[in-house]
Amino acid sequence: MSASTEDLAAPPAAGAADLDGGADLGAAENAATRRAERIRLLVQPVVVLILVVGVLVWAFSRDLNATQKASINVDNITTLTWQHILLTAAVVIIVVAVAVPLGTLLTRPRFTRLAPFFVGIANIGAAAPAIGLLVLFYLATRTTGFWIGVFPIAFYSLLPVLRNTILGYQQVDETLIDAGRGQGMSTFTILRQLEFPMAVPYILAGLRTSLVLAVGTATLCFLVSAGGLGIMIDTGYKLRDNVTLVVGAVLAVSLALLIDWLGALAEQFLGPKGLR
Repeated sequence: MSASTEDLAAPPAAGAADLDGGADLGAAENAATRRAERIRLLVQPVVVLILVVGVLVWAFSRDLNATQKASINVDNITTLTWQHILLTAAVVIIVVAVAVPLGTLLTRPRFTRLAPFFVGIANIGAAAPAIGLLVLFYLATRTTGFWIGVFPIAFYSLLPVLRNTILGYQQVDETLIDAGRGQGMSTFTILRQLEFPMAVPYILAGLRTSLVLAVGTATLCFLVSAGGLGIMIDTGYKLRDNVTLVVGAVLAVSLALLIDWLGALAEQFLGPKGLR
């Protein structure tokens, strides 16, 4: 009887050991992921700084002709970079102002059936080439300028935030919502204190993707006279001026990396403390 009892007890003990091992392995993987992310957060701005300083030193140390000096000077570079930042900021403000409230509404019981329709529209914007959206919007409005560049890119960048907002609300544990109702919370209070904070990490992840899309596609805004670093890239290409072309391209890439780094910081520090 004693031997059989020990035999029966052995499998659960082995299973517990496997579970402990799996838990330890999962914890080690999570720790490694967090450590890699911290290293990336430290390294990425250094890479951006090296790229910007390196390309500017390389350009200004050359014997530039009059045409190159018209593009490669402190005032012009500062102006185009600032225009690019403004374009990106305007796109992101529009995307957040539209996608987060809309995604929230589409997760409410009365409106969930509309979710495929709006996500499908956002999918069209993401699937269409950004340059095509810019040209079509220009043809439809017959005008150029800042907002003619902003609105098509906002439509192009809408999907990640909208989809992640919906996904974030869908991932909230129903038992937490039931517990909130059990404590007498109203629907709005549950949304504000439980659902939205738990959806924030997903929203921030989508926003980070939209930021990178916006800063990248903003280089095309020169097509509609909206400004940005695309002007320098286009000038270098048309004049077969590799110095201007390289400076514009490297600055655009550096700005995209910087924006991505800021998005990563937001994911790290703006989400609920308990979910970081």
